[in-house]
Amino acid sequence: MSEDVIEALELPRADIRLEVGPGSQAQQISTIMARLEPVFDEVKPDCMLVVGDVSSTLAAALVSDTVGVPVAHVEAGLRSFNWSMPEERNRVLTDRLSRWLFAPSDDAVVNLEREAIGPERIHLVGNVMIDSLDWVLPRVNVAEVRRRHGVAGREYGVVTLHRPSNVDDPDVLAELVGALREVSAELPMLFAVHPRTRQRLEVSGLEVGPGITLLPPVSYPDFIALLSAATIVLTDSGGIQEEAVVLGTPCLTLREETERPSTLEGGGNEVVGTDRRTIVEAATARLAARATRSSSAFRPPLWDGHTAERVVGVLAEGVTAR
Repeated sequence: MSEDVIEALELPRADIRLEVGPGSQAQQISTIMARLEPVFDEVKPDCMLVVGDVSSTLAAALVSDTVGVPVAHVEAGLRSFNWSMPEERNRVLTDRLSRWLFAPSDDAVVNLEREAIGPERIHLVGNVMIDSLDWVLPRVNVAEVRRRHGVAGREYGVVTLHRPSNVDDPDVLAELVGALREVSAELPMLFAVHPRTRQRLEVSGLEVGPGITLLPPVSYPDFIALLSAATIVLTDSGGIQEEAVVLGTPCLTLREETERPSTLEGGGNEVVGTDRRTIVEAATARLAARATRSSSAFRPPLWDGHTAERVVGVLAEGVTAR
């Protein structure tokens, strides 16, 4: 899917690809580090820019710090305060290693300050993912995407699930699928199925029911188009929470916490956990209030489509100063 994103955003092709495939987090991090270290001798970078909270984020930060290249972290300061999440470990450790911490929201800045990170390292710049959303949405034919996915002219919901805590535990997955079945009796659902989730569904033998259409991984432009016109989204993704509130699509977060509390401020996102009854009640309430959806779009400060420009400005000045 990396090729899909590169094409959708009209990005240049990478000069170097590490070609690290699937594996455990430890395997991926160790492989990335082993393959990335020789690149530094060849490229001799002024800094390492890492984004988000995935395994490659932490691996690149560790190698950079080891060889003395300063690290810049985009999406710094997000905290779920759930150390069992791999993403939380990646976020916290990467922030400790970074010279430039680019925070997407005020709460992220507060988290970094509480961790005694100096203010000279913290930069509130906004959300770079909203830059991508604002660039893509005007370039995609929403009506055509809806037609291709069989939801032209009718209401529908969107579902995504991928976190290990949700899909690897058979009991939790059964609760979530049961909730989705009940919600889909009132509103047809498009379930963009992560490969990991599809495999767990097959192993468990869980049937999603006739109201849910299982989709293969959806391209980024298609997903944004579907999300923009959806009546509701149920997800455990952090990024989709942010995209949903900006688009004004009511979001139910199928987790016990969120590292993106700014999405809760405007009321567009609600953390509902993984209990079947709680999810169904929250979805029913949201669907009953869907006539007011047009007023629910919300953008936190600096989520204006110009975050990348601010990041580049800070780095241009900071790297030159070195």
